[in-house]
Amino acid sequence: MFRVSLARPVAWTFVSLLLILAWDASGLDLPLARMAGTPVGFPWRNDWFLVHVVHEGARALSWLLLIVLALAIRWPFGFLRRLAVRERIQLTFGVLAGVLLVSLVKQTSTTSCPWDLNAFGGVAHHVSHWAWRLRDGGPGGCFPAGHASAGFAFMSGWFVLRRGSPRLAGAWLAAAFAAGLVLGLGQQLRGAHYMSHTLWTAWLCWAAGLLLDMCMHGSKFRRATRGAASALQTNLNES
Repeated sequence: MFRVSLARPVAWTFVSLLLILAWDASGLDLPLARMAGTPVGFPWRNDWFLVHVVHEGARALSWLLLIVLALAIRWPFGFLRRLAVRERIQLTFGVLAGVLLVSLVKQTSTTSCPWDLNAFGGVAHHVSHWAWRLRDGGPGGCFPAGHASAGFAFMSGWFVLRRGSPRLAGAWLAAAFAAGLVLGLGQQLRGAHYMSHTLWTAWLCWAAGLLLDMCMHGSKFRRATRGAASALQTNLNES
């Protein structure tokens, strides 16, 4: 039932939120950034592989995959043939929702990138991304990690695939998470983001997929909830 299948992703959402908040509270962003940066900048910032493959190439590939998923709504192939049109739509828009949500938050952020900090040769000073109205003296617009969403956004596909193909769903989720993590770490080596930026991007993409799934299957959720309440009331009456 939908009620049962919803419990696990909701639990993961709240547990992962607590873990990310714990990371924020630990203050480990700067010490980790110092492992890649120096007082005069980040040596890997202009590395050819990180710039042209991990950054530009991966971003282009991500958009290409999204276009393929969009076209597959009308012309499915492979395992996509086993999905209903509604599910293929959710698969496509789940990815897009994650990317747009991260982009929206990023546009409102006053947090600057590590390479903008005076600790690494820039002009900004470190300010928590929770201090929304406090500017750090830099250009801002660096939280969360937009590039990592090119991988993490595809995690929303798990919600679509889990009902009919659990194993495929697990592989899809693992691949999307690994891709997002690699892209996030690549940007961290270049000084473009902190670890917290990458973690929050993963959470936002996951949350966007969860919310879309609840909207797409809201009637099932309401029926399951009413059924559970009715069963509970019957048990109470009998006792």
